[in-house]
Amino acid sequence: MAQHRKTQKYLGLSILLNAVITITQAIGGVLSGSLALLSDALHNFSDVISLIISFVANRYATKAASEEKTFGYKRAEIIAAFINAASLIILASFLIYESILRFITPEPIQADWVIALAILGIVVNGLSVLLLHSSAAQNMNLKSAYLHLMSDMSASVAVLLGGIAMYYYEWFWVDSVLTLGIALYLLVMGYQLLKDSFHGLMLFTPDSIDLKKLRLAIKIDPRIQNIHHLHVWRVNEYENHLEAHIDFNENISIADFDEILEKIEAILLNDFGVNHVNIQPEYKKDDNKNIIVQD
Repeated sequence: MAQHRKTQKYLGLSILLNAVITITQAIGGVLSGSLALLSDALHNFSDVISLIISFVANRYATKAASEEKTFGYKRAEIIAAFINAASLIILASFLIYESILRFITPEPIQADWVIALAILGIVVNGLSVLLLHSSAAQNMNLKSAYLHLMSDMSASVAVLLGGIAMYYYEWFWVDSVLTLGIALYLLVMGYQLLKDSFHGLMLFTPDSIDLKKLRLAIKIDPRIQNIHHLHVWRVNEYENHLEAHIDFNENISIADFDEILEKIEAILLNDFGVNHVNIQPEYKKDDNKNIIVQD
């Protein structure tokens, strides 16, 4: 809980910092005529939105379950990651279109504005990245916000280098090239995050879990005849759930089943990271014995 409060505090501070840099770069982009600076401001604006979404989702994720919401809001952060990823892809597509138009008809740019505001962007985004670094490795929602900030800091570095080139050499076409580079980077990062969060929302089997290996690993007792009707899915970054049917070749007692179940749960937790298990024992039941059964 202390770590959660710390994360909330850092997210709130990052929102404030990025709101300031967004407004500053937007004004600077208009005054200087730099599309790269405006794209960086737009990128920062997407960061502000993504951070707000992450902040709300992070808060809701800790709400207790109830009779109406038996899982609580545990999946809120995966939804937030999906929204953030989709926004990155939309933003990237817009920037690609604008960079091509500007490349065809380049315009003079006041490079001193570009240099000054790019430096400001590096400092502000760098601070935000440091604030969220420790939490991002353990949480998809915070990772999405962290990636937004990382890409923005990288973009500001590129804009700074471009500003220097424009200031000394008047290479104004660099502005369009930088914008295109930022957009392509956003596209790649956004796609991977969209894919990961989509898999979570669709309850796909986590990439780290091989169902065939899992099935063999939990067949630990000679009385287990078959393991079927197997489902494994991710609820959030911390919880993988499993449900399955197990056929026994003997009509074992409940006490015997509990003993076997305890061993299975230990294997699933230690070897596969599954921390919630629901297994239905069966004996001579006439049902579908395939490992995957569509409900």
